[in-house]
Order: sequence, then C-alpha cells, then structure tokens
Amino acid sequence: MKSLRTLAFVAAAFSLAIFASAGTTLEDAVAADDIDAIKAMGPSVMPRLARLYGAGAEERRQRLATVFYRLGWKSEEAKDALMKDVHTPNAGLRMSVQYALGRVSSDVSVVDALLDNMQNDALLLFRDKAACALAYDQVHLTPAQKVHLFEGLIRALDDPKMDVRRIAVTVLQIQTGQDKGFRFAGPPDARARAVEAWRQWLAEYRSQL
Repeated sequence: MKSLRTLAFVAAAFSLAIFASAGTTLEDAVAADDIDAIKAMGPSVMPRLARLYGAGAEERRQRLATVFYRLGWKSEEAKDALMKDVHTPNAGLRMSVQYALGRVSSDVSVVDALLDNMQNDALLLFRDKAACALAYDQVHLTPAQKVHLFEGLIRALDDPKMDVRRIAVTVLQIQTGQDKGFRFAGPPDARARAVEAWRQWLAEYRSQL
C-alpha cells in the first residue's frame, strides 16, 4: 500500500498536470487572485511563490503576502521573503506582511520581530497591527513556543508607553482568556502586582509542558 505521503505527492502532481494542460500557470492564478487554483497546486508551490514575492514590486508583494495569509501553509522560503519587509514604511505591505508571517512560520524570530514592532515602531498603526498579528495569526506555534510569546507580552506590560501596555494585555487576554487584574492605565504598584501574577501564571504554564 502506498504511503499517505506518496499518495499526496501523486495528487499534487496530478493537479499540477491539470492546470498545466488547461494553460493556467501559478503566475496566472496569482494575477487573478484565484486562491482555489493555487490551493489545488499544493504546498509544493510555496518556494515558487516566495521567489515571485522577492522579484515583485511593492503592490505585487502585498498581493502575495495576502496569498500566503490565505493559504496558511508553512514555508521557510516564504518566511524569509516576508521578513525582508517586516519594517517597510509601506503601510499596506507592512500590515499584510505582519499578518502573513505567523501563518507561514512557527519560528520565534517572527514572534520577536512582531513584538519589536508592537513596542518600538514609531507609528501607532504599525504597533497596533503587530499586536493583532500576535493575537490572531500565530497559528503554527507549539505550546513551548507560546511560552516565548507570552514572555514577550508580559515584559511589554512594563512598557512606559500606555498604548503598548494596552495592546499587550489585550493580546494576552485573547490568547489566554485572562487579564490577571492588569489595568494598563492603573497606578504603578497595582500594575506591578498584576505583572507578578502573570509571571507566576507563566511559570506554572511552563511547568506543565
């Protein structure tokens, strides 16, 4: 009996043959925003999509970042391509890249880049959208890698910028369903007690892995 991997490979090859015979190329599918056609070609197209991304102008890169987001397939090549634009000043491209990164990778370097943008970017828009990406789009993280994410978010609760404290605790609430009584605009001593409660929670979380 053929292995599931072999069967999957055969199916992907068959799909590619169908699209080739019909004259539909990967480039055609991307230009037409035909996500179903790209999905039918299978995850083996990800390195090619990453090369198209690297060779494209900003508008095309934004389109491809959205394709990566919608596919949700892990790809080291896609992660490397997207990371080159994680600090771009182009607002549309930056937001698409930030959203896509967690859906192509479980690398903690992605988490670190988004945490850095969330805390340190000069524009509130980019800080806020990085937080959104951390809250909703880290779909491939293992429980151990989530420890790294939670550590960064808990550190951000001590940030001197009120808006950073606000979005950091919001991400923690979305990820864990808890807030530990942290109030981003509260007095320093009350915030410190809540941060300590978060650190104790994280130690227990880590011990159960």
